[in-house]
Amino acid sequence: MDTLDIAAPQMTLLYALVLVPWLLLGLIGLRMSGEIAIALVRMSLQLALVGVYLKALFAFNHPLLNGLWLLVMLVAADLTILRRSGLRIRRFFLATLTAVAASVLLSTAYLVFLVIRPPQIHDARYLIPLAGMILGNCLQANVIALERFYAAIRKNESEYLTFLLLGATRWEAARPYFREAVKAAVNPILASMATLGLVSLPGMMTGQILGGSEPWVAVKYQIAIMVSIFTATTVASILNLKLSLAIAFNEFDVLREE
Repeated sequence: MDTLDIAAPQMTLLYALVLVPWLLLGLIGLRMSGEIAIALVRMSLQLALVGVYLKALFAFNHPLLNGLWLLVMLVAADLTILRRSGLRIRRFFLATLTAVAASVLLSTAYLVFLVIRPPQIHDARYLIPLAGMILGNCLQANVIALERFYAAIRKNESEYLTFLLLGATRWEAARPYFREAVKAAVNPILASMATLGLVSLPGMMTGQILGGSEPWVAVKYQIAIMVSIFTATTVASILNLKLSLAIAFNEFDVLREE
């Protein structure tokens, strides 16, 4: 069964639905017309570009091209993580890229090569979308982990320095904030896993069912991607924080200003 296409008039009708939140926001005094318009235009253009390059990527389906695109995705995610968490790109770029790349590539390789096992292991139809879903969730988790950890250190600087004065090492003094940051990073995916199917139907599963897959096949793919996302986000958050510890503090174990 083929997925029903959405024709241009129906797409126009879809965009008209945005008038409802726009009017409601205006009624409560929030003037967000500019932000809404920019977000809609950006989303539409970015997804249109995704459609174009995915079509080309699937047509060529070359391992080097697929690998190059994965690298572009990892670098873009790395830059976004550092910008959103307020850390210096030049100082933390390599550490964050190493942590995210190791966790995402490990989880994606395990899922594609050992679990799904497509006829061609580099098949772009499996490799790129699955890596993208895992990477997108890793991005959010790493922003939360880095932002929470360094904000907690700054907020509790006196307590952290007291630990050091009492003889604690850098790791021992930072460990309480480290644990809280990792917990905050993995909590959203844990909550999502615990309520999946009960509160909401996930996008991947819904897309597969709309595309004609058997519901049970869609369920198994959804379970596989959720387990991979949880593994990747946990590994990336812990590894990223650990690698950043060696960079963010000076020789006296005091957090650098910038």
